[in-house]
Amino acid sequence: MTQLFEKRSYSVGILAGGKSTRMGSNKALLEFQNETLLGRLTRRFAGSDLMVSASGKGIYEAAGARFVYDEIKETGPIEGIRQLLLNAKEEYVFVCAVDMPFVDIDVAEYLAQFISSDYDCYVLADEDRIHPLCAIYSKKALPAIEALIREGKYCLRAIFDRVRTKFIDIRLSALDRKAVKNINTKDEFRALSLPVIFAVSGYHNSGKTWLIERLINEFKGAGYSVGVIKHDGNDHISEAEGTDTKRCMAAGAVSTAVFSESGYLISSHRAVDEKRLIEHMKAETPPPDIIILEGFKHTAYPKLELVRKEIHPESVADKDSLICLVSDILSPETVSCPVFGPDEVKGIFLCLLDHFGMEKNQ
Repeated sequence: MTQLFEKRSYSVGILAGGKSTRMGSNKALLEFQNETLLGRLTRRFAGSDLMVSASGKGIYEAAGARFVYDEIKETGPIEGIRQLLLNAKEEYVFVCAVDMPFVDIDVAEYLAQFISSDYDCYVLADEDRIHPLCAIYSKKALPAIEALIREGKYCLRAIFDRVRTKFIDIRLSALDRKAVKNINTKDEFRALSLPVIFAVSGYHNSGKTWLIERLINEFKGAGYSVGVIKHDGNDHISEAEGTDTKRCMAAGAVSTAVFSESGYLISSHRAVDEKRLIEHMKAETPPPDIIILEGFKHTAYPKLELVRKEIHPESVADKDSLICLVSDILSPETVSCPVFGPDEVKGIFLCLLDHFGMEKNQ
């Protein structure tokens, strides 16, 4: 009798053998959110029978994963899938590409629900696209894959013409559609890393706003848009007397908003934290590329800290969070991060670009 939706075990295979021609460098070793793309996926699939397909030995090291290597060169990902199927401990293998930073075990588990005796491949689809590098393959597909390689036919879609394949529409699932997004170019990778969020910290009157204004000009000149979130520790947020929104607040409104064709302003008497404001900025169309937090010196956000002789002569920020210091008293010999003078705005800006792996867009 046909088995439907029976829970089946599966291995996981990460394809990391591509040439990364359009990227210009090995995509598996690109750093995203403080870890390589390969490291990110091996962490996300830890605990599985996990394999990494590479074009040759000595390219990668990844804890918790077995490596398989291409035997037939210049055939593209089809050879990687063949090696994964040959070496898998399980009958089924969830296959994904190393340049898919948002794929995770939830995607594999969702596809595994459909495993039955009726099909040999289970492939995610999205509108008019199919994703052969986000799919579950059965070892029963091996003869067809090997035949295609012998015939010199390396297109993955050709596999699905020769084996029983079920296409599964991601739109009918609870999965985020970005799970199937892959990164091919430098511009796509830069966009993936945005928005960059960092804090400009320091004691009152140390020059935070002055520096932020100049950094905004630098980022704008480099082609980036900027949003700023300021924390007012004195709770002095207020609107001008006599405005319509001020009058509505005085009448008892907890929130007001005013907008025009060129912008909007929201006022609220309800508590909020910077995380909600960051999410609000991210939801804008388009969102800012850079979000600068003013203050936040005792948080874990990456930050540059202003240390002024007349204000407070010592750094108080967590050393692990410091990108650089801006100071008229400290020197590089006394701290473990770069130090710039208050007027060295260009140097501070270039330090930020380097820290976040950003380039000038213009």
